[in-house]
Amino acid sequence: MRLRFANLLSTWFGCGYSPVAPGTAGSAAALAIAILLRQYAGFPAWGFALLAAALFLPAVWAAGMTERALGRKDPGCVVVDEVIGQWIALAGVRAFTWETYLAAFLLFRLFDIWKPPPVRQLEALPGGWGINADDAMAGAYAALVLFLAGCFNLY
Repeated sequence: MRLRFANLLSTWFGCGYSPVAPGTAGSAAALAIAILLRQYAGFPAWGFALLAAALFLPAVWAAGMTERALGRKDPGCVVVDEVIGQWIALAGVRAFTWETYLAAFLLFRLFDIWKPPPVRQLEALPGGWGINADDAMAGAYAALVLFLAGCFNLY
């Protein structure tokens, strides 16, 4: 039962089983949830940082359980880390428009794939910590770029 729940959470309710680009599918699901929360509940940008923080420890546990069960380091089906990173990226947005949603999505995916220091180094942490920490840092980079762009009235 615990492993089933861990798999459900770590694959973000099945997004990680996407046959093409499961990480991108996880990020897209996180973005869709964020858009709904913003549009229908007036969710503030800082609220996405709180959501990511609340999800972080359960995500570490779930990703670690799934990794051990599959016997592979950072299995591709684990995408809860993309959800956390995407929500952190959205926390940097100063004005929500379709362009800033798209920019948050693209910037997070860029930093997640490129892995500038210390993103790549955080992957070396053990178990679920490494799986989630690198994406949290990639999200922080994206949030910083979005925040600074907003401060300079670039959107």
